Amino acid sequence: MAASSSRGGGYYGAAPYRSREGLSTRQGTSSDEIQLRIDPMHADLDDEISGLRKQVRQLRNVASEIETEAKFQNEFINQLQMTLIKAQAGVKNNMRKLNKSIVQSGSSHVLHVVLFALFCLFLVYLYSKFSRR
Repeated sequence: MAASSSRGGGYYGAAPYRSREGLSTRQGTSSDEIQLRIDPMHADLDDEISGLRKQVRQLRNVASEIETEAKFQNEFINQLQMTLIKAQAGVKNNMRKLNKSIVQSGSSHVLHVVLFALFCLFLVYLYSKFSRR
């Protein structure tokens, strides 16, 4: 409390004190009123406020740009998802067609392999039969 008494008094309607540098209070006509006076030494508060307003404006612009970019990227992601869904459907249809063609031609393919194997075995048998003579 010693530090606040060196600044000009206590709190809440006591004798004049400095609440911040550049601001001081004094009792008004009524006990509920407090008057503020800004010291000319610290008149750069308007410049501070203007600077803060500029920063707030810049932050609003940045937030607006971020929102625009987020919407754009969200639309882009949705388009990519639709493209991926279409590609998956195409691959699924092609796999179904390929499996169907393998089943249809697969049985004849196996038959051809078996006939070729039998033919080769027959040739080996004939070769072995005629080579003994």
